[in-house]
Amino acid sequence: MTGITTDRIRNIALAAHSGSGKTSLADAMYFATGAVNRKGRVDDHTSLLDYEPEEQSRGSSIQVSVIPCEWTEHKINVLDTPGYPDFRGDMLAAMRVADAAVIVVSAASGIEVGTLQAWQAAADSGLPTAIVVSKLDRSETDFDASVEDIRDAFGNSCIALQSVDGAAESFSAVNDLLETNGLDDDTIESIVESDDDLMMKYLEGEEVTSDELRQGIRAGILSRTITPVFATSAETSVGVEQLMNAVVAYLPTPEETTDDESKPDGSANFIFKTSADPFVGKVSYMRVYGADLTPNSQLVVARTGDTERIAQVYSPIGKELETAENVVTGDIAAVTKLNGAATSDTLCEASHLINLPPVPSAEPVFALAVNPKTQADMDKMAGALTRITEEDPTLRLERNPETSQTVLHGLGDIHVEVAIQRIARKFDVNLETTVPKIAYRETIGANADIDYRHKKQSGGSGQFGHVMMRIAPRQPEEQISFSSSVVGGNVPKEYIPSVEKGVRNAAAQGVLAGFPVVGVHCELYDGKSHSVDSSGIAFEIAGSMGFRQGLRDARPQLLEPIMLMYVTVPDDNAGDVMGDLNRKRARINGMEPLGNGYTTIKAEAPVSTMQRYAADLRSLTQARGVFKSQIDHYEPVPAQETDKVVAQYAATE
Repeated sequence: MTGITTDRIRNIALAAHSGSGKTSLADAMYFATGAVNRKGRVDDHTSLLDYEPEEQSRGSSIQVSVIPCEWTEHKINVLDTPGYPDFRGDMLAAMRVADAAVIVVSAASGIEVGTLQAWQAAADSGLPTAIVVSKLDRSETDFDASVEDIRDAFGNSCIALQSVDGAAESFSAVNDLLETNGLDDDTIESIVESDDDLMMKYLEGEEVTSDELRQGIRAGILSRTITPVFATSAETSVGVEQLMNAVVAYLPTPEETTDDESKPDGSANFIFKTSADPFVGKVSYMRVYGADLTPNSQLVVARTGDTERIAQVYSPIGKELETAENVVTGDIAAVTKLNGAATSDTLCEASHLINLPPVPSAEPVFALAVNPKTQADMDKMAGALTRITEEDPTLRLERNPETSQTVLHGLGDIHVEVAIQRIARKFDVNLETTVPKIAYRETIGANADIDYRHKKQSGGSGQFGHVMMRIAPRQPEEQISFSSSVVGGNVPKEYIPSVEKGVRNAAAQGVLAGFPVVGVHCELYDGKSHSVDSSGIAFEIAGSMGFRQGLRDARPQLLEPIMLMYVTVPDDNAGDVMGDLNRKRARINGMEPLGNGYTTIKAEAPVSTMQRYAADLRSLTQARGVFKSQIDHYEPVPAQETDKVVAQYAATE
């Protein structure tokens, strides 16, 4: 769109529970502009926003997509975000650069966990927010009932600015309550409270005009004291044009939401999404905060100081990139083939360096170990994994030294599985996946005295080292510690470090299943040496073998990692979820009702029983439950479970 100015741009992030109809709404908005003669549809794979094969096969968004809608001489950049919790990292990325959040609520399904997450994400981002009730053409739907549910969930700041004609299949029109003078007194009072002058005028009994009320609504939205509610059906396009009029009239411009720190003197372009296109190469999507972004320019990555050349500038339209002469402040742009710049980087002028805040992080809750299927895949695996994590920073790659596995972490099982599919499609690398090995550890449960003599004679100089040691348990979080209280030179000072080396080498593999030993203190208190046959290697062997002997005598124990978990579920599912956690050897540490039909369960659970929990929780709650977790500490494995782990380890040897 040529000649656009910052004050005529609106950047909105559509967010919702999966299946609420936000992508269909975005397609309907673009169709309303006249830019296409056929409305894209998710169901028949013609959506302009769900264009990836993985999205089309699933019938839902897995990434943020941008589509610009030219409307009444304004440009509405619609950032369509995934509703499925496994891909919420892209929702957070969109909200990072949007100026307002538009939360879509399905009239057929009501308030769902994804709706609550979207609302909370918008609040955490400080975004002005509007709500759109979708699918009002579906049977047994009612706009007024939906508005009441919304107010119950999110408070009385949510006010309907529209009325509707018809309900369900007869839903036929949307009316502006300001134009019809249909606002009730309670709503008018909520509006005038956003402006002191309006409030005084209203309290003094003077008439408040429609234009003044619109100004009050706009001020209330910007201050987050008002959340307007609108009505639509993307299928029939009823209410879509009125929604776009409302976006232009009420939602803020980029200048109104950009704080002073994000208004640099020079260029500042924030990368919120990176895509690896098999044909174009690396595509970086960015929000322009500073001076206009122009082709044939050179900018500096604030994080690294490296220079990037901007050869061409594009305006993204779904998967298409339309060449642009320049992109003005506040607009969304795309550039290709940047070398080192990544998601959350800021590109700016060397003379005006600014590092804008990053995209909020989303912590992984699921992992799979990955291995190449063939030698050819092995040669390309590292590069492909690096590129997919550049494209999606919520994926985390780890080389676990304790298990010698390459592990891909994500926000859920589907998130990681889709990433594996994309690696195969985009980079022609086929990977096999397995459940990651558990990083168990070993320790002891009792003290033990050690008297070990290493003696070897095979012609010529022999080997002799005699050590007397004590071992004692410490806390599992402590590593192996070593001390010496030898007196009298029975073990010469020059050999004591060799004994310690032997002990530490032996601790690398325990006596139960070969896992690292922790939480043990070893004291060398006596021993003997030989004037000819003793050596550093002899005492190292004595220390190693003696320590292993001591471990066997000190009630060796297997330790397992324990996760601290916060599981948020609908109240109706709380009992089933707690029962499932108990079956997984979890300890329930408390419950916190959230007051919106959901409860958070706090628990501690072994990693070994929770590796597929993302799928289990989805099944138990019909995809309405979410959780976050972190490794908290290690605890002894129950005896019956220890036998299973030892047997499993022996089977893999």
